[in-house]
Amino acid sequence: MAFEFKILEKENINLIIPLVYKLNDYKVSEAVLEQRFNEMIGQNYECAVIYDGDKLVGVCGLWYCTRHYSGRSVEPDHVFIDDAYRGQGLGKQFFEWIYNYVSGKGFEAMELNTYVSNYQSHKFYFNEGFKILGYHFIKKL
Repeated sequence: MAFEFKILEKENINLIIPLVYKLNDYKVSEAVLEQRFNEMIGQNYECAVIYDGDKLVGVCGLWYCTRHYSGRSVEPDHVFIDDAYRGQGLGKQFFEWIYNYVSGKGFEAMELNTYVSNYQSHKFYFNEGFKILGYHFIKKL
């Protein structure tokens, strides 16, 4: 199977909504996701995707910044691969593509958040060499 990894064109950002909707534990509505992604695409954000032919099967948002402790950094966000494509090494291939892509842009570190209850992702990220640095806190205003 030949997959295509690429950065999604900004005007096509709403194509990822159905996949990201499946990821959300707290179920933000698709309408709210659409509004937020249309705002995010104008910030320091890109969206990497996986296509199997014409079918969108994976997504990973990429946030770019410079942090005092890690330098030029990228944060993968809302990583999701369609259930039917899991367990085939596709996540590893996708992240290898992402590492090469962001390294080519001059970024030197990657850090991320994952849901506490998403045990499969914890195993994946440990296997990819990520280390736990701290806790992520949120307070709704």
